[in-house]
Amino acid sequence: MTGVLLLVSCGKREAKDFVDALPAIFPDYTEVTVPHTIAPLNFGVTGATHVQAYIRNNKGKELLAEADEYLCIDPTEWHELLEDGTHLEVEVSVWDDAHPDGATYRPFGIHISSDDIDPNVTYRLIPPGYEGWQEMGIYERNMSNYEVKTLVDNANDRNGCMNCHTPCQGDGNTYVYHLRGEQGATIVHHDGTDDRIDLRALTQGRHGSHPAWHPSQRWIAFSSNDTKQIFYARSKDKIEAFDLWSDLFIYDVKNKRALLDERFTDSLHWESYPCFSPDGRWLYFSTARAVHMPEQACELHYDLVRVPFDAETGQLGATVDTLYSTSQRGGTALIPRVSPDGRYLLYTVAEYGAFNLYHKEADLEMIRIATPQSEAEGMEMSTPKGAIDGLVDCSAINSDDAESYHAWSSNGRWMLFSSKRTDGRYTRLFIAHWDGERWGKPFMLPQQDVKLDIMLMMAYNVAEFRK
Repeated sequence: MTGVLLLVSCGKREAKDFVDALPAIFPDYTEVTVPHTIAPLNFGVTGATHVQAYIRNNKGKELLAEADEYLCIDPTEWHELLEDGTHLEVEVSVWDDAHPDGATYRPFGIHISSDDIDPNVTYRLIPPGYEGWQEMGIYERNMSNYEVKTLVDNANDRNGCMNCHTPCQGDGNTYVYHLRGEQGATIVHHDGTDDRIDLRALTQGRHGSHPAWHPSQRWIAFSSNDTKQIFYARSKDKIEAFDLWSDLFIYDVKNKRALLDERFTDSLHWESYPCFSPDGRWLYFSTARAVHMPEQACELHYDLVRVPFDAETGQLGATVDTLYSTSQRGGTALIPRVSPDGRYLLYTVAEYGAFNLYHKEADLEMIRIATPQSEAEGMEMSTPKGAIDGLVDCSAINSDDAESYHAWSSNGRWMLFSSKRTDGRYTRLFIAHWDGERWGKPFMLPQQDVKLDIMLMMAYNVAEFRK
């Protein structure tokens, strides 16, 4: 198809002024890299009386979108631009109090990647932790449009808490989630059926948190956390969530049994945030020396480690490799996630504690865990030298506020993560492109109505890609 595509509401306006700067749009989509199937990146300028945008691709096709404040771009027109191009140029004109006769701003680019992305994301939508859980659910969003469907909510479960909906490597037919309260259980959906599991009966009173599927779909690693919350009177971080203790165990889906390793269930150390490597040979997790909480909260520092895993028996190996040592680097390292190709380990770093969601300084960090030689042999490094030797530049994906939960796409070219960078209070979902060498600038998951992420007093939680 050739020619010029126009989406016009009232006809083109001519702006009088030119401003040699990028427009202050929300969300900030300037110079981002997006998948070629993404829904329209609707945006606007808060307080404007009129916003007009020409969007052109590198093949000469063009659309014009305009609105009073926030644009709503026609999906058909948008996808035609993306299907036929590798780059967009966006020229924005704004009418507002500062420019009543309109001002055209310097054009910005949007890069279109040919790398595929998983079509859906799942997430829990909840009020902030201190407001309770009377209303929450787990949802699936189609990223090529704005369709959202409810996977499960607590309306029919006495408004109990539900969390940690985790698919197995993006497989929407294999997942696990927890129901809390009197009717609590762990729901394991596998082979088309729901198994309602009382993990406490299998683990000497331990419930399950932070599940991680083994790629074979037979095993699930859990941590068991006794989590509390406090409020600070004077601190840049007003809330602190913390564990009084936490352990690690493996659940056998096939035989419905739990395996405990006394090394990771004692009272001297706390374990949390398990994650299997994509080849299933390693279990990664965070571990810290126990301290007295909450008095010693600032002294709680988690290392990142890994142990070998035997997929036949479910047993953990003897060797414990440390990949992030807090004795060398300080801070606390949480939520390890290995790239699908096994080369990189992505995690978050904060000053202290077990819940980086509540720490403004929390950033994403990544290290290389496989050398070219080990990749050729199909093996990871057997003796990691630690994060300080293999750091990858992550400055493009971090902000001045908390970055927290994150997940790789199935092909390892995209990363989904939650961040409080928009207002410092509510987590919103962002996506960043990884080209194998560097990170692209993240973009917020687009909404049909931009005001949704401005007015929504709910937080996105535990987001995962879903095929």
